[in-house]
Amino acid sequence: MTMVTSPSLAHSRLEDALALLMGTLFVGLGLTILKTAGLAIGGTAGLAFLAHFGLDLPFAAVFFALNMPFMIFAKLAFGTGYLLRTLLVTIALSLFSGLLPPLFTIGHVEPMFAAIAGGLMVGMGMLALIRHRTGVGGVAIMAVWLQQRFGLRAGWVQMGVDAAVVTGAFLVMDAKAVALSILASVFMNLVIALYHRPGRYLGF
Repeated sequence: MTMVTSPSLAHSRLEDALALLMGTLFVGLGLTILKTAGLAIGGTAGLAFLAHFGLDLPFAAVFFALNMPFMIFAKLAFGTGYLLRTLLVTIALSLFSGLLPPLFTIGHVEPMFAAIAGGLMVGMGMLALIRHRTGVGGVAIMAVWLQQRFGLRAGWVQMGVDAAVVTGAFLVMDAKAVALSILASVFMNLVIALYHRPGRYLGF
């Protein structure tokens, strides 16, 4: 069933722009907390983290490159507008990963706290982006499409994929860090699974 949104509920361009900025910043801050604690997370960000930790490759460049194939899917599934917004968010997040560390320094963060806080912050950022017709690319695009097309909850779909990605961290991280990285992915996807439900939010 197609939901028709009242014009009075539609987001303005200013609201969309602010949400994209806030969502991207939240994701960037969450990833910075996780990275400082030596933890990873699922999705393309998780794969980029593994490349960063294991091969010493720059996170921003790997993250951007991994997202490119999913951009084609975004264009086919959601159209040009969604593609352009997602591309903008991906570029901004890649830039934030390089710009944030010089702007503030985290001396120490307890890994358990990093897993919970970092996961929740990334999840809230992704939720803000999804509700404004965009995302951080990668698996999130396909998860949202599966929810809209087949009713599969995006958070649960992404949680399954993320679990597989984070399991690969055993190659470059110790068992405790991997367990906490899985915990971070669980908290991230719980936010999406619990709060991104069809019909609950009408401001498209």
